[in-house]
Amino acid sequence: MGQVRQTRRVQAYDGELGAAVARAQDGDETAFAVAYRIVQPGLLGYLHGLVGDDAEDVASDAWLEIARDLGRFKGDGAGFRGWCATIARHRALDHLRRRRVRPRAGGTEQDLLNLPCPHSTHEQALESLSTERALELVRSLPQDQAEAVLLRVVVGLDGPAAARVLGKRPGAVRTAAHRGLKRLARQLGVGSGTDAGVTDEAS
Repeated sequence: MGQVRQTRRVQAYDGELGAAVARAQDGDETAFAVAYRIVQPGLLGYLHGLVGDDAEDVASDAWLEIARDLGRFKGDGAGFRGWCATIARHRALDHLRRRRVRPRAGGTEQDLLNLPCPHSTHEQALESLSTERALELVRSLPQDQAEAVLLRVVVGLDGPAAARVLGKRPGAVRTAAHRGLKRLARQLGVGSGTDAGVTDEAS
C-alpha cells in the first residue's frame, strides 16, 4: 500500500516542514500552506482510523485550532507533526463524545509504537494493501493497537512522539504497535505460522 514508504517520505520532509512552520509563525501564509500539504495526508489517514467518514470535518476543526495556536508551538518538523496529531486526536475524541459513540472497543488507549525494523512482516503486510482496505483492517484492531499503528505508519511519528500524543509510556506504545502489526499480518496471511520478521520490542 505504500504506507511504509510514505512514513519514510514524511520523515524526510521534516527539515522542510520545520522551516515552513518557522516562516508561518512569522506570518508567511504560503509557508503555512506548505506545512499543511506536508502534514494533512497523514493526519487525515489517522483521523479516518478514529472517526471514519467524519475525518475531513474533524481535520478542519483541528486545522482551525492549529492555525490559531501556531505561535505557541515550539519545536522542529517532527515535533510539529506530533503536535498536530495531538490536537487532531483531541478533536476526534470530542467528536466521538458529541456523537455519544465510544471509541471502538478493545481496550484502553494504553499503548503505541516504535515499529519493527525494515523488511519485517508488518511492512510486507501493509505494502500489499490498498489504502482504503488498510484503514478498514486497522480500524478492526483494538483501539490502542489501531492508534499505535496509525500514528507510527500513517502519521509517521517515532515511538516516543506517538507515546506523547497518547499520554502513554513508550514501552506500552511499542507493545500495542507490535500486537497490532502481528494481528494484521495474521489476517493477511503474511508470515503465517511464524513470527519471523516481527520483532518484539516490548521488553
